Amino acid sequence: METQKPRGGPPSTAVTLVEVARLAGVSTSAVSRTFTPGASVAEKTRARVLEAARKLGYRPNAIARTLSTRKSRIIAVVVSYLQNQFYPTIIEKLSQSLQAHGYHLLLFISNDAAATDDDIDSLLLDILQYQVDGIVLASAMLSSSLAAHCHAASIPVVLFNRVSAVKDVSTVVSDNVEGGRLAARLLLQSGAERIGFIAGLEDSSTSQERERGFVDELARHGRPLFVRGTGQYDFEAAAAVTRELFSRDEKPDALFVGNDHMAFAVLDALRNELGLAVPEDVQVVGFDNVPQAAWGGYQLTTIEQNADLMTQATVSILLERISSGVRMGAGHVTTPVTVVHRATTRKATKAESAAPR
Repeated sequence: METQKPRGGPPSTAVTLVEVARLAGVSTSAVSRTFTPGASVAEKTRARVLEAARKLGYRPNAIARTLSTRKSRIIAVVVSYLQNQFYPTIIEKLSQSLQAHGYHLLLFISNDAAATDDDIDSLLLDILQYQVDGIVLASAMLSSSLAAHCHAASIPVVLFNRVSAVKDVSTVVSDNVEGGRLAARLLLQSGAERIGFIAGLEDSSTSQERERGFVDELARHGRPLFVRGTGQYDFEAAAAVTRELFSRDEKPDALFVGNDHMAFAVLDALRNELGLAVPEDVQVVGFDNVPQAAWGGYQLTTIEQNADLMTQATVSILLERISSGVRMGAGHVTTPVTVVHRATTRKATKAESAAPR
Protein backbone atom coordinates (compact mmCIF):
# COMPACT_ATOMS: atom_id res chain seq x y z
CA MET A 1 0.00 0.00 0.00
CA GLU A 2 1.30 3.46 -0.87
CA THR A 3 2.17 5.72 2.06
CA GLN A 4 3.69 9.13 2.51
CA LYS A 5 4.76 11.01 5.61
CA PRO A 6 2.79 14.23 6.08
CA ARG A 7 4.59 17.53 5.88
CA GLY A 8 5.80 18.63 9.26
CA GLY A 9 4.60 15.44 10.96
CA PRO A 10 6.70 13.29 13.27
CA PRO A 11 9.04 10.84 11.52
CA SER A 12 7.04 7.82 12.65
CA THR A 13 3.76 9.11 11.22
CA ALA A 14 2.64 7.81 7.83
CA VAL A 15 -0.53 8.65 5.94
CA THR A 16 -2.17 5.82 4.04
CA LEU A 17 -4.41 5.73 1.02
CA VAL A 18 -7.18 4.35 3.27
CA GLU A 19 -7.03 7.44 5.48
CA VAL A 20 -7.34 9.71 2.46
CA ALA A 21 -10.36 7.73 1.27
CA ARG A 22 -11.98 7.93 4.71
CA LEU A 23 -11.54 11.71 4.98
CA ALA A 24 -12.73 12.28 1.39
CA GLY A 25 -15.70 9.95 1.85
CA VAL A 26 -14.82 7.87 -1.22
CA SER A 27 -13.56 4.38 -1.94
CA THR A 28 -9.86 3.51 -1.89
CA SER A 29 -10.12 2.68 -5.60
CA ALA A 30 -11.30 6.25 -6.27
CA VAL A 31 -8.21 7.57 -4.47
CA SER A 32 -6.00 5.23 -6.45
CA ARG A 33 -7.58 6.35 -9.76
CA THR A 34 -7.12 10.00 -8.80
CA PHE A 35 -3.38 9.52 -8.58
CA THR A 36 -3.09 7.20 -11.58
CA PRO A 37 -2.24 9.13 -14.78
CA GLY A 38 -4.88 8.64 -17.44
CA ALA A 39 -7.38 6.92 -15.12
CA SER A 40 -11.02 7.99 -15.20
CA VAL A 41 -12.45 9.74 -12.15
CA ALA A 42 -15.26 12.27 -11.70
CA GLU A 43 -14.11 15.86 -11.23
CA LYS A 44 -15.98 16.28 -7.94
CA THR A 45 -14.43 13.07 -6.63
CA ARG A 46 -10.98 14.18 -7.78
CA ALA A 47 -11.39 17.52 -6.00
CA ARG A 48 -12.45 15.84 -2.74
CA VAL A 49 -9.53 13.40 -2.87
CA LEU A 50 -6.98 16.10 -3.61
CA GLU A 51 -8.31 18.27 -0.77
CA ALA A 52 -8.15 15.34 1.66
CA ALA A 53 -4.62 14.50 0.49
CA ARG A 54 -3.59 18.13 1.00
CA LYS A 55 -4.96 18.23 4.53
CA LEU A 56 -3.30 14.95 5.51
CA GLY A 57 -0.03 15.68 3.73
CA TYR A 58 -0.40 12.58 1.56
CA ARG A 59 1.53 12.20 -1.66
CA PRO A 60 1.44 9.07 -3.83
CA ASN A 61 4.58 6.98 -4.12
CA ALA A 62 5.37 6.53 -7.80
CA ILE A 63 8.01 3.89 -7.06
CA ALA A 64 5.54 1.81 -5.05
CA ARG A 65 2.99 2.12 -7.85
CA THR A 66 5.57 0.89 -10.33
CA LEU A 67 6.20 -2.19 -8.21
CA SER A 68 2.49 -2.98 -7.92
CA THR A 69 1.49 -2.29 -11.54
CA ARG A 70 4.79 -3.34 -13.20
CA LYS A 71 4.54 -0.15 -15.27
CA SER A 72 6.95 2.72 -14.71
CA ARG A 73 5.19 5.15 -17.09
CA ILE A 74 8.69 6.24 -18.11
CA ILE A 75 9.91 6.49 -21.70
CA ALA A 76 13.67 6.49 -22.24
CA VAL A 77 14.99 8.85 -24.93
CA VAL A 78 18.54 8.47 -26.24
CA VAL A 79 20.04 11.47 -28.04
CA SER A 80 23.36 13.02 -28.95
CA TYR A 81 24.37 16.26 -30.67
CA LEU A 82 22.56 18.39 -28.08
CA GLN A 83 24.46 21.36 -29.45
CA ASN A 84 22.24 20.90 -32.52
CA GLN A 85 19.08 22.72 -31.45
CA PHE A 86 16.83 20.37 -33.39
CA TYR A 87 17.15 17.77 -30.65
CA PRO A 88 16.47 20.02 -27.63
CA THR A 89 13.35 21.13 -29.51
CA ILE A 90 12.33 17.51 -30.01
CA ILE A 91 13.03 16.62 -26.38
CA GLU A 92 10.81 19.48 -25.22
CA LYS A 93 7.96 18.44 -27.51
CA LEU A 94 8.28 14.74 -26.62
CA SER A 95 8.30 15.54 -22.91
CA GLN A 96 5.20 17.74 -23.16
CA SER A 97 3.30 15.20 -25.22
CA LEU A 98 4.24 12.26 -22.99
CA GLN A 99 3.32 14.19 -19.84
CA ALA A 100 -0.10 14.94 -21.33
CA HIS A 101 -0.62 11.16 -21.48
CA GLY A 102 0.70 10.50 -17.98
CA TYR A 103 4.22 9.45 -19.00
CA HIS A 104 7.60 10.99 -18.25
CA LEU A 105 10.82 11.19 -20.19
CA LEU A 106 14.14 9.80 -18.97
CA LEU A 107 17.04 11.23 -20.99
CA PHE A 108 20.24 9.41 -21.90
CA ILE A 109 23.12 10.90 -23.90
CA SER A 110 25.19 8.93 -26.41
CA ASN A 111 28.09 9.95 -28.61
CA ASP A 112 27.25 8.64 -32.07
CA ALA A 113 30.52 9.81 -33.57
CA ALA A 114 32.61 7.69 -31.19
CA ALA A 115 30.18 4.98 -30.11
CA THR A 116 30.52 1.38 -31.25
CA ASP A 117 27.66 -1.11 -31.47
CA ASP A 118 28.85 -2.56 -28.15
CA ASP A 119 28.76 0.92 -26.57
CA ILE A 120 25.17 1.50 -27.72
CA ASP A 121 24.07 -1.96 -26.64
CA SER A 122 25.67 -1.43 -23.22
CA LEU A 123 23.89 1.90 -22.82
CA LEU A 124 20.53 0.42 -23.75
CA LEU A 125 21.01 -2.50 -21.39
CA ASP A 126 21.54 0.10 -18.65
CA ILE A 127 18.29 1.77 -19.72
CA LEU A 128 16.37 -1.50 -19.38
CA GLN A 129 17.30 -1.63 -15.70
CA TYR A 130 14.98 1.33 -15.14
CA GLN A 131 11.97 -0.78 -16.19
CA VAL A 132 11.05 1.76 -18.86
CA ASP A 133 7.83 1.24 -20.80
CA GLY A 134 9.33 2.29 -24.13
CA ILE A 135 12.50 3.57 -25.82
CA VAL A 136 13.01 6.35 -28.37
CA LEU A 137 16.39 6.32 -30.12
CA ALA A 138 16.76 9.84 -31.48
CA SER A 139 20.40 9.52 -32.49
CA ALA A 140 21.78 6.08 -31.69
CA MET A 141 21.26 2.99 -33.77
CA LEU A 142 19.97 -0.40 -32.62
CA SER A 143 21.62 -3.77 -33.18
CA SER A 144 19.58 -6.84 -34.06
CA SER A 145 20.67 -8.58 -30.85
CA LEU A 146 19.47 -5.74 -28.65
CA ALA A 147 16.24 -5.45 -30.64
CA ALA A 148 15.60 -9.09 -29.80
CA HIS A 149 16.32 -8.34 -26.14
CA CYS A 150 13.77 -5.50 -26.15
CA HIS A 151 11.26 -7.75 -27.89
CA ALA A 152 11.71 -10.42 -25.22
CA ALA A 153 11.19 -7.77 -22.53
CA SER A 154 8.06 -6.46 -24.33
CA ILE A 155 9.51 -2.96 -24.65
CA PRO A 156 8.55 -1.02 -27.81
CA VAL A 157 11.35 0.81 -29.59
CA VAL A 158 10.99 3.75 -32.00
CA LEU A 159 13.89 5.02 -34.09
CA PHE A 160 13.44 8.79 -34.39
CA ASN A 161 14.99 10.48 -37.43
CA ARG A 162 16.76 7.21 -38.25
CA VAL A 163 16.11 4.13 -40.36
CA SER A 164 17.43 0.64 -39.70
CA ALA A 165 17.62 -2.75 -41.31
CA VAL A 166 16.56 -4.35 -38.01
CA LYS A 167 13.11 -5.94 -38.29
CA ASP A 168 10.19 -5.21 -35.95
CA VAL A 169 11.44 -1.74 -35.01
CA SER A 170 9.27 1.29 -35.73
CA THR A 171 10.70 4.40 -37.38
CA VAL A 172 9.65 8.04 -37.61
CA VAL A 173 11.55 10.10 -40.17
CA SER A 174 11.22 13.15 -42.34
CA ASP A 175 11.23 12.75 -46.10
CA ASN A 176 14.96 13.36 -46.25
CA VAL A 177 15.29 12.35 -49.89
CA GLU A 178 12.63 14.85 -50.91
CA GLY A 179 14.35 17.45 -48.74
CA GLY A 180 17.52 16.97 -50.75
CA ARG A 181 15.56 17.33 -53.97
CA LEU A 182 13.95 20.55 -52.75
CA ALA A 183 17.35 22.00 -51.87
CA ALA A 184 18.69 21.18 -55.33
CA ARG A 185 15.70 22.73 -57.10
CA LEU A 186 15.94 25.85 -54.97
CA LEU A 187 19.60 26.40 -55.79
CA LEU A 188 19.14 25.63 -59.47
CA GLN A 189 16.23 28.04 -59.72
CA SER A 190 18.25 30.77 -58.01
CA GLY A 191 20.95 30.54 -60.67
CA ALA A 192 23.65 28.55 -58.85
CA GLU A 193 26.22 26.91 -61.13
CA ARG A 194 28.91 25.30 -58.94
CA ILE A 195 26.86 23.51 -56.31
CA GLY A 196 28.39 21.60 -53.38
CA PHE A 197 27.22 19.46 -50.48
CA ILE A 198 28.50 19.23 -46.90
CA ALA A 199 27.54 15.88 -45.38
CA GLY A 200 27.01 14.98 -41.74
CA LEU A 201 28.26 11.63 -40.44
CA GLU A 202 29.03 9.33 -43.33
CA ASP A 203 27.12 6.37 -41.84
CA SER A 204 24.08 8.44 -40.84
CA SER A 205 20.93 7.47 -42.72
CA THR A 206 19.67 11.06 -42.59
CA SER A 207 22.79 12.45 -44.23
CA GLN A 208 22.87 9.67 -46.81
CA GLU A 209 19.24 10.21 -47.81
CA ARG A 210 19.56 13.99 -48.03
CA GLU A 211 22.63 13.65 -50.22
CA ARG A 212 20.97 11.05 -52.43
CA GLY A 213 17.95 13.25 -53.10
CA PHE A 214 20.20 16.26 -53.71
CA VAL A 215 22.56 14.53 -56.13
CA ASP A 216 19.75 12.75 -57.98
CA GLU A 217 17.89 16.00 -58.53
CA LEU A 218 21.01 17.77 -59.78
CA ALA A 219 21.64 14.87 -62.18
CA ARG A 220 18.06 15.01 -63.41
CA HIS A 221 18.77 18.57 -64.47
CA GLY A 222 22.08 17.67 -66.07
CA ARG A 223 24.25 19.02 -63.25
CA PRO A 224 26.97 17.03 -61.50
CA LEU A 225 27.79 17.71 -57.86
CA PHE A 226 30.60 20.27 -58.06
CA VAL A 227 32.26 19.59 -54.71
CA ARG A 228 31.67 17.58 -51.53
CA GLY A 229 32.91 17.71 -47.93
CA THR A 230 32.07 16.11 -44.58
CA GLY A 231 31.18 18.16 -41.51
CA GLN A 232 30.36 15.21 -39.20
CA TYR A 233 27.37 17.15 -37.80
CA ASP A 234 29.98 19.14 -35.83
CA PHE A 235 30.37 22.93 -35.72
CA GLU A 236 34.16 23.06 -35.87
CA ALA A 237 34.41 20.30 -38.47
CA ALA A 238 31.91 22.12 -40.70
CA ALA A 239 33.91 25.34 -40.42
CA ALA A 240 37.13 23.47 -41.26
CA VAL A 241 35.69 21.80 -44.35
CA THR A 242 34.34 25.17 -45.52
CA ARG A 243 37.85 26.65 -45.35
CA GLU A 244 39.16 23.67 -47.31
CA LEU A 245 36.52 23.90 -50.04
CA PHE A 246 37.15 27.62 -50.53
CA SER A 247 40.93 27.25 -50.62
CA ARG A 248 40.63 25.73 -54.09
CA ASP A 249 41.18 27.67 -57.27
CA GLU A 250 37.63 27.03 -58.47
CA LYS A 251 35.20 27.68 -55.64
CA PRO A 252 31.55 26.69 -55.22
CA ASP A 253 28.89 29.37 -55.52
CA ALA A 254 26.29 27.42 -53.53
CA LEU A 255 26.27 24.88 -50.70
CA PHE A 256 23.61 22.54 -49.36
CA VAL A 257 24.59 21.73 -45.77
CA GLY A 258 23.35 18.55 -44.04
CA ASN A 259 21.82 20.38 -41.08
CA ASP A 260 21.36 23.90 -39.70
CA HIS A 261 23.94 23.44 -36.93
CA MET A 262 26.69 22.92 -39.51
CA ALA A 263 25.21 25.63 -41.76
CA PHE A 264 25.73 28.22 -39.00
CA ALA A 265 29.43 27.29 -38.90
CA VAL A 266 29.59 27.51 -42.69
CA LEU A 267 28.05 30.99 -42.65
CA ASP A 268 30.41 32.19 -39.92
CA ALA A 269 33.43 30.93 -41.85
CA LEU A 270 32.28 32.40 -45.15
CA ARG A 271 31.47 35.83 -43.78
CA ASN A 272 33.89 36.34 -40.91
CA GLU A 273 36.98 34.46 -42.07
CA LEU A 274 36.82 34.36 -45.86
CA GLY A 275 35.21 37.76 -46.40
CA LEU A 276 32.54 36.42 -48.76
CA ALA A 277 29.05 37.85 -49.12
CA VAL A 278 26.02 35.60 -48.66
CA PRO A 279 24.08 35.14 -50.91
CA GLU A 280 25.86 37.37 -53.45
CA ASP A 281 29.07 35.28 -53.57
CA VAL A 282 27.81 32.05 -52.08
CA GLN A 283 24.31 30.74 -51.42
CA VAL A 284 23.69 28.45 -48.44
CA VAL A 285 20.80 26.09 -47.65
CA GLY A 286 20.51 24.18 -44.37
CA PHE A 287 18.23 21.44 -43.09
CA ASP A 288 15.98 21.33 -39.96
CA ASN A 289 14.73 24.91 -39.45
CA VAL A 290 15.80 25.17 -35.83
CA PRO A 291 14.74 28.37 -34.03
CA GLN A 292 18.17 30.00 -34.50
CA ALA A 293 17.79 29.77 -38.29
CA ALA A 294 15.40 32.73 -38.11
CA TRP A 295 17.74 34.88 -36.02
CA GLY A 296 18.82 38.11 -37.62
CA GLY A 297 22.48 37.14 -37.69
CA TYR A 298 21.76 34.08 -39.83
CA GLN A 299 18.39 34.32 -41.60
CA LEU A 300 19.16 30.87 -43.00
CA THR A 301 17.22 29.41 -45.91
CA THR A 302 16.55 25.82 -44.90
CA ILE A 303 14.50 22.67 -45.38
CA GLU A 304 12.09 22.36 -42.47
CA GLN A 305 11.44 19.12 -40.65
CA ASN A 306 7.98 19.14 -39.05
CA ALA A 307 8.92 18.58 -35.41
CA ASP A 308 5.29 18.55 -34.28
CA LEU A 309 4.25 15.79 -36.70
CA MET A 310 7.35 13.76 -35.92
CA THR A 311 6.82 13.86 -32.15
CA GLN A 312 3.08 13.17 -32.49
CA ALA A 313 3.79 10.11 -34.61
CA THR A 314 6.44 8.88 -32.16
CA VAL A 315 4.18 9.19 -29.13
CA SER A 316 1.25 7.66 -31.01
CA ILE A 317 3.26 4.57 -31.96
CA LEU A 318 4.56 4.13 -28.41
CA LEU A 319 1.16 4.50 -26.75
CA GLU A 320 -0.49 2.16 -29.24
CA ARG A 321 2.17 -0.49 -28.65
CA ILE A 322 1.98 -0.10 -24.87
CA SER A 323 -1.83 -0.14 -24.64
CA SER A 324 -2.33 -3.02 -27.07
CA GLY A 325 0.44 -5.15 -25.68
CA VAL A 326 1.82 -5.58 -29.20
CA ARG A 327 5.17 -4.14 -28.26
CA MET A 328 7.15 -4.74 -31.44
CA GLY A 329 6.23 -4.33 -35.09
CA ALA A 330 7.27 -2.27 -38.03
CA GLY A 331 5.33 0.98 -37.90
CA HIS A 332 6.95 3.39 -40.32
CA VAL A 333 5.98 7.06 -40.56
CA THR A 334 7.50 9.57 -42.99
CA THR A 335 6.58 13.22 -42.45
CA PRO A 336 6.74 15.90 -45.17
CA VAL A 337 9.37 18.63 -45.44
CA THR A 338 9.07 22.17 -46.78
CA VAL A 339 11.35 24.96 -47.96
CA VAL A 340 11.73 28.02 -45.72
CA HIS A 341 13.10 30.92 -47.79
CA ARG A 342 15.27 33.45 -45.99
CA ALA A 343 18.26 35.64 -46.77
CA THR A 344 21.01 33.12 -47.57
CA THR A 345 19.68 32.34 -51.06
CA ARG A 346 18.82 34.60 -53.96
CA LYS A 347 15.37 34.91 -55.45
CA ALA A 348 14.52 32.43 -58.17
CA THR A 349 15.41 33.42 -61.72
CA LYS A 350 13.36 32.26 -64.69
CA ALA A 351 11.86 28.83 -64.23
CA GLU A 352 13.73 27.63 -67.32
CA SER A 353 17.01 27.90 -65.39
CA ALA A 354 16.08 24.72 -63.56
CA ALA A 355 14.88 22.83 -66.62
CA PRO A 356 16.75 19.67 -67.63
CA ARG A 357 19.57 20.29 -70.05
